Order: sequence, then structure tokens, then C-alpha cells
Amino acid sequence: MITNTELEYKGDLYPTKIVDFKKEVDSVYFYTDNNVILKVTVLRDSLIRFRYTTKGYFSKDFSYAIDKKQSHGYNFLEVTEDINCYNIQTNKVICKVQKEDLRILITDLNGHSILEDELGFHWEESYHFGGNIVKMSKASKDGESFYGLGDKATQMNLKGKRVENFATDQYAFHKDQEPLYKVVPFYIGLQNNHSYGVFFDNTFKSTFDFCHERRNVTSFWAEGGEMNYYFIYGPQMQDVVTTYTHLTGKPELPPLWALGYHQCKWSYFPESKVKEVTSKFRELKIPCDAIYLDIDYMEGFRCFTWSKEYFPDPKRMVAELAEDGFKTIVIIDPGIKIDKDYWVYKEALEKDYFCKRADGPYMKGKVWPGECNFPDYTNPEVREWWADLFKELISDIGVKGVWNDMNEPAVMDVPGKTFPMDVRHDYDGNPCSHRKAHNIYGTQMARATYHGVKRFAYPKRPFVITRSAYSGAQRYTSSWTGDNVASWEHLWIANIQAQRMSISGMGFTGSDIGGFAEQPTGELYARWIQLGVFHPFCRTHSSGDHGDQEPWSFDEEVINITRKFVEMRYQLLPYLYTMFWEYINDGVPMLKPLVYYDQADHHTQYRNDEFIFGNQILVCPILEPNAMGRRMYLPSGNWYNYWTNELVAGKRELWVQTDFDQIPIFVKEGAIIPKYPIQQYVGELEFEEITLDVYFKNGKEKSVLYEDAQDGYDYNKGRFSLATFNLTGKDTELIIKQHKEGKFDTNYTNFKINFHGLPFKVKKIMIDKEQITISKASIATKSFIVDKNFTEIHIIGI
Repeated sequence: MITNTELEYKGDLYPTKIVDFKKEVDSVYFYTDNNVILKVTVLRDSLIRFRYTTKGYFSKDFSYAIDKKQSHGYNFLEVTEDINCYNIQTNKVICKVQKEDLRILITDLNGHSILEDELGFHWEESYHFGGNIVKMSKASKDGESFYGLGDKATQMNLKGKRVENFATDQYAFHKDQEPLYKVVPFYIGLQNNHSYGVFFDNTFKSTFDFCHERRNVTSFWAEGGEMNYYFIYGPQMQDVVTTYTHLTGKPELPPLWALGYHQCKWSYFPESKVKEVTSKFRELKIPCDAIYLDIDYMEGFRCFTWSKEYFPDPKRMVAELAEDGFKTIVIIDPGIKIDKDYWVYKEALEKDYFCKRADGPYMKGKVWPGECNFPDYTNPEVREWWADLFKELISDIGVKGVWNDMNEPAVMDVPGKTFPMDVRHDYDGNPCSHRKAHNIYGTQMARATYHGVKRFAYPKRPFVITRSAYSGAQRYTSSWTGDNVASWEHLWIANIQAQRMSISGMGFTGSDIGGFAEQPTGELYARWIQLGVFHPFCRTHSSGDHGDQEPWSFDEEVINITRKFVEMRYQLLPYLYTMFWEYINDGVPMLKPLVYYDQADHHTQYRNDEFIFGNQILVCPILEPNAMGRRMYLPSGNWYNYWTNELVAGKRELWVQTDFDQIPIFVKEGAIIPKYPIQQYVGELEFEEITLDVYFKNGKEKSVLYEDAQDGYDYNKGRFSLATFNLTGKDTELIIKQHKEGKFDTNYTNFKINFHGLPFKVKKIMIDKEQITISKASIATKSFIVDKNFTEIHIIGI
């Protein structure tokens, strides 16, 4: 432990010596002689919560971020006392609490330092607002790297950066701009191949400094509330991310169509324009599953209304779009127009559901409809009322999803672009000011929207997307990265944001393909599509003031590239759906930065561009104009070039040549990649077979395929199909064993097996120990058809 530091630092206050401690079940309390209490709670052997108070008692324990359904339990907990410290030991770590000043040192069981307080907990009294500005500083070691913090528009490794967490409407933001739309106060540290995580669950405006101000110090602080953080030990980054994702929760499976391609613009109206766009997709045979209606579908931008001029019969239109495979998504903002003849406004006014200023009047602000009041979504009664408002949209008209925008909350024509800080909130029975509620306002709106859409979409699954979010929002909603720009810099930013969000618990995320502001060139749009189809949420969106941004707005070459890559996404839907199942079942991120994939390889720690899509596909977008290839880093293992089938050894940098209609894509050797036939929308085709692309490996590899009815909740009753494929390859032999779980029987009957990289000529094929007769042509093309319920395929070569 470092030596004691002087207690006066910028006027801050510090804990003094411990005068008492007590243990209660899973918690240990430490009391200092200047009235500070530290409560250390062991939730799991590798998950410990640290909670501080300076007033001699703790306020009510409440968090919107923590998933109440998560399970806790540890294997071992022992508290011992030394001359200088108390030791709290679990099966994974030892937490030392200094008697002199309450500073913390966490080591592994071998005594290796994982996380150590520098100044530790300290605070500054906030004379302006009352309460404390709470602060924490940790000692950082040379070579330590930092990741996470949600969709920050900066390099993956946050070393040397300072970032802010205050949900802000940042139209046309730029690289390194702070703050942005979302608040995820969770970071991952990596040092000497040991990974840990810190989740600072405090909804006030907070700041993280990763050795920016002081070279070997990482610190975080908030403008109010408690010093309340969770420590997560790996030592693998995979374990840290999974534990954090379990802690803050996971979504339910989306309907499969939500993983298709979506088209959006500000704004598609009137109805004839909507039909023109959807018809063009079908004419050009570019697959598409969802069409979005922005604010112009409403009557004077009033939520839950329809413009009679632009959409005279929305129910008929939505039904006709559905017949052609399009699901209709509509925008709903938080601002409710002040209008005594507007039924939503009148209901909220009568029930006293709007946010109020400190002195009593309703919070009033200008957004799209003009002067508006804003529901207090932190009030459970308001959330219930809001959920019921979706009955007509979902049950009667047939809308399939809802898009929450402007929910930072954003307010126009005011300096701070949001509510005044004196606005009051219920906060689920914990009344507070907007200083505390600001960062979770958007999440609580999305939560209320989710429950409404789910209520009226049942027995189908809901789809909700939000712009603003706080940790835990992933339980209710998908997200996008906000109002970006049609620039090459923003293509780079979008790539990093999606990766960072994925390891920050919010996997179902994408960017506005092509850029929201300004106009992309055809080349930029094509390169963005080539990246966007590998993001969990895939949507083109643009503002209408600069021209059109549909795929056909560019030349024939761009149309063909768009079709090619969107078709690739639709073929990979079973792979993507399986990725999503692993995310919600096991807390595994769908996109994996290279450092997550192999943290022991130092070359991965500063890589930004390459990522693993799922478990077995490596993607590296082209991020510069006029490029016909690029340098990239292949992580450990051997990889097949997707386009050429060339097998390349990893753990090295290489130049990859590509055409304009390609980006570098590699498949891990041994992978078995499932593919559907190309469809124009999910559910368009009933197919007899799906393809399994088998990539040979001299060794062993496991692949999985999860399927269910693609919508509804029967999967919770065991009606799913989980196929596990175990591949074993030898010099002249290949064995694939299939194990199946679940009660769901897929509609197709066969697999078409395609082999890649077989190093031998096929002599015979045994299926479930019976030799099959195959034509010489099939052997030459290395593909054949097999019953989907096979147990073992044995390929014997010469």
C-alpha cells in the first residue's frame, strides 16, 4: 500500500482512522472517527460493492441500473485483522482496508495488486447545491490500459483521456467531443494481463480521468450522490464484461426481423412517399424489414396523433406495408405540446404527471411541437399511464416498434440544451432534482415505452430504440449513436462506438449508416453499409435537408454493393441470432474488440478498427477514400480469407487487397457458419434447407446454432433448437458431431454442407456410421446435402 498522503488536497476532505467495524452476512462496515462509513458487500467471489457515506448513516439504497433478477452468491468470505489493515478474502480476491485512512488495496490470492487507492475516497462539500462532490482516485501502473464507458467518440484505449457523463443532444458531434447521448459509467482496466472492471453507479454528472491530469492516477468523481462503485475481477476481460452485463441486465430476444435491414429518414411523408420507398426496395431486390416514420407523421408533432393530410388511413397503410414484408416503426418524443384540446396533454395535466420546477410550475420547454411539458418518467404511475398510451398505435393500427428520440432530455433555444437543474422528479419514491435524474430520464422513458409496446404487441415481442440511455437501459431497448455526420471521420467513430457499446453491456446498437447530417458520397455510403451490416442494429438514417440517402440515390455500383452486403446480412441472420442468444443467455458481447478476444497479445491493446463479429468472423472495415485494401492486424489463430478461402496465420499485421465491393473479412478455422437463403424480408420464404459453411481445421473447434419461432415467447418454455457442432480435423479426416437441445422443430429438413479448405481429396462420407453415395461432382465441389438431425458426419480422405 502506498504511504499516506497529506490530507489537504484542493480543499478536499478525507476519511480518518477506523474506530470500529462489524460484519453482517455478506457485508462489512467500517466506521471512522470523522463519521465516514464504508460498507463493503461481497456479491460474488469476484464482484464487490463499495459504498461510502460521510454523514454517519446511509440513505435509502436504490438504483435504476442494477438488474433485480440477477443472482448473487459467493463461495468463501473471511474477514481478518492485521496491525495496519482489515482483510476481506473471497475465493478470488483479497480486499485490504487500511486502518489509518480507509484506503483500499485489492489483490489476487497470490498477492498481485489489481486495484489500489491513490488518494482513495475523498469529497468536497457542495455549498451551492448541498451534499457532496464525491471523488475517488486510484493508482495506475505503467502500461495499464482502459476500455468501456459506452459510446465515446474516441480511440478504444482510453489511456490519457478525460471523459464526461452527462446525456447531451450533441448534433453533428466530432471526434473526442464530450459529453454525448449516453451514460455508461463502467470501465475495464487491463494491466499485466490481469483485467478488472469498475462500475460507478451514480446518476449525477460524472467525470473519469484516465491518467490525463496526473500520469499514474485514474480518478472518477460525481457532482452529487454517493461514492458507490462495484469492483469486478476477471482476470480475463471476458469475465469482467459478462459479470457487468449480468449485474446491469440483459434484454429479451428481439424478433428476428429487428435484426434485418431498416430504412429511415427525417422524414418520409406523405403516404405516397413511404410507398414509393418501400416499393423501390422490392423492385431492386435489396432486402429490408422496417420503414421508419419521423415526426412529420404526427398532427403538428403531437405524440400519439396522425396527420390526416399525410396519412389519412394509417391502419390501412400499415397493413399494406406489412403485406409487403415491411414493419412500421414510429417516433415518439417526450415533449407533450401544451394544447388544451390535445387529449394526451389534458390527461397528463389532470393527473399531474408533468415534471415541475422547484417552486411549483410545470417545466416548460420548446421542442418540435413548440412549447411543451414533459412527463416525469421516474414516477411509476406516470410510466404506467405512458405505457397505456400505446394501445392505439400497436393494437389498433399495427405499428411494430417505437423509436424514442430527444430524450436526453433535449430542449431547444436554451443554453444547456436540457431541463434546468431545479426541476423535480419522483425517482420512484426518492424525490430529487434534475441533477440526479437527468442521466436516467431517457432510460425511464424507454422503459415505459417498452412496457407499453410489449403489453399491446403480445404475444409478439416488442421493439424499442432509444437515443439516450444509462447503464441498464439494455434491459428495455436497443440504441443508436445519435446525430452523426456523413464523413470518413464519423465512419471511424461509428466502428469504435459499436464495439465500445458492446463491451459496455449495450450490445443492440448501431449508427446512422451514411451519416445523419450532410451528404455522403457514394463511396462513403458503400463503405458504411459494408460496416453497418456487421453491427447488431442496422439502419440507414439521414436528415432530409441535404438530399436523399436511399441506396438508389447513388450510382449502379453502389446499389449493387448495398444489395450484396445486405444480402450477406440476411444470409448470416441465423449466425447473428445465435450471437444475440449468447448475449442474453451468457452475457457475451456480440462485437468483440481484439483486446477482448486476446488480451494477452499486447498488439491488440491499441487496435481500433478490427473486431470479431460473434465468435468466429473477423471484420475490418475500409475507413479511407480511394482505398483498394488496407493494413490490418490478424489476432491469434488461423483465419480463412472470406473472399479467397486462403488460410492465413494470425498474430501479425498484413496488407489485405480488396476490391471496392469487398472489405477484409476472415473466418476462424474450424468454424461452422450457418446461412439462410436470401430473403427480401424475414419470413418471406419457407425453405427446405439451410447452408453450413464448414472451415477445415487440423484440430478441434465448437460452433453453435440457436433457432426458435423467430418471434413470441415460446422459447422461454423450451421451444427452441440449440445445435452444437463439434469439429475435429486431421490430416486425412474430418469429423463433425452434432448435439441438439430444445423442443423446437425447425421448418427446414436438410443442411447443405459446404467445405472450405479441405486439405485432402474426399474418398468417402459416413453419416451416422452409414456410407452415403455421392456423385463425383459433389465431391469435386466439396458440398452435399444431409438430414438436419444427423449425429455425426465422418469425411475420409486420401
